[in-house]
Amino acid sequence: MVLGTNHRFPGRPDRIRVVTTTEQVVDAVAEAVAEGRRISVRSGGHGFENLTTDGVEVLLDMSEMTGVRYDGDRHAFEIEGGATLGHVYRVLFKQWGVTIPAGECPEVGVGGHIVGGGYGPLSRALGAVVDYLHAVEVVVVDADGTARAVVATREPDDPHHDLWWAHTGGGGGTFGVVTRYWMRSPDVDSEDPAELLPRAPGRWRSGMVVWSWETMTEESFITLQRNFGSWFERNSDADSPYASLAGFFHGTHRSGFGLSVGAHIDDDVPDAEKLMDAFFDAVTAGVAAAPLSRGQQVRPWLYLSSYPGWGDPGDPFTRRIKIKAAYLRKGYSQEQIATIHRHLTGGRENPAQLILIGYGGRVNTVDPHATAVAQRDSVMKAAFMSVWSGEDADDTNIGLLREMYRDVYAETGGVPVPNETNDGSYVNYADRDLADSRWNTSGVPWQTLYYKDNYPRLQRIKARYDPGDVFRHALSVRLPD
Repeated sequence: MVLGTNHRFPGRPDRIRVVTTTEQVVDAVAEAVAEGRRISVRSGGHGFENLTTDGVEVLLDMSEMTGVRYDGDRHAFEIEGGATLGHVYRVLFKQWGVTIPAGECPEVGVGGHIVGGGYGPLSRALGAVVDYLHAVEVVVVDADGTARAVVATREPDDPHHDLWWAHTGGGGGTFGVVTRYWMRSPDVDSEDPAELLPRAPGRWRSGMVVWSWETMTEESFITLQRNFGSWFERNSDADSPYASLAGFFHGTHRSGFGLSVGAHIDDDVPDAEKLMDAFFDAVTAGVAAAPLSRGQQVRPWLYLSSYPGWGDPGDPFTRRIKIKAAYLRKGYSQEQIATIHRHLTGGRENPAQLILIGYGGRVNTVDPHATAVAQRDSVMKAAFMSVWSGEDADDTNIGLLREMYRDVYAETGGVPVPNETNDGSYVNYADRDLADSRWNTSGVPWQTLYYKDNYPRLQRIKARYDPGDVFRHALSVRLPD
């Protein structure tokens, strides 16, 4: 039986250890190290690459470590590493009325999401989820093979502060096994738990404009893309009246359903409906193609943020996924937009899709060295994704997506090399092609695309807490030379 979101990589470990406590994790890691067995960790099962299955002999299943509770000693919310985002949202909201600005797919596990610098529809208003990380418990392995649990905090005088920093965007599977996170707003301390994280929205306004490919000309497509990119260039400062609005563009190949621009906003934000209407007006200005629909609706935020069944594309029993990503400091150029249009309207059926997600806002108020997330002045994220079923289509569909991404970034060697318009890639959308010279001809290593100049510090932390490279995969932080 294959579990998880991406069925391209069925794992076949020699042993699966289902753990329920930190002590069990320590014991399982110690046993694997003593036996010389390769170890990996599974939380929510949303891997886009075979980072947890390739050559793994012992798999730690964290799915029973799902606790979400208030820790009165730390004045923070403790979240175990196997909890899913939907579960976290439900518990935080129902008991304290608070939330964290994490992702919108409710079945994603927090274990990898937070350490990779997760984001979501509240991030423009509130920041990245790592900006709320107060402490983390990690099972690490010393040079002599001893496994132990270490708690690292954001306090500058904490002797393990560097280990905390590594978990603010350093990516999963590199430093140890995350067993618990503690979340609290920065610079806030209170005896009242309801004051320690942002208040959750009560009502969530969502809107969408949808077009068919049948009426969408290349000229209209270029106008739509230009409008979308320039809107986020203009409206991504933290003090913008639109900082609370999360917007996205979603385009499939013409053999799919079509194109859409959507938005979300806390309905208690003053003039929320007018702000969303103004966004749609600006993005659709001059687009000759008439939309199939345009509208807004308001629903309970908890319903949309925490219940499964809508967050993941495709059939959960056959879903196969390839993803490629980029941070954007500016919208795409006319040449890049024309390239995207060419790939999305090619003659053959193609599961490729492009998703552009509004970013920036409060995310960009944090120094790029304060956390391991170095991308702190981008205004959008891009996800190039294909979802299909059937192993026989793997080579074709992966090849088509690779070609699209390569052609969009042709001027910088097929990848989004950091410059005035690009800012590298997002480690949670793992892409082994960035480490493959056939697809990355830029001469810029994958480590720079993910971490920029924060990478050497991550390497030093790796050397301190995992000197034997026990926790490793194709895109894990390497030990220093």
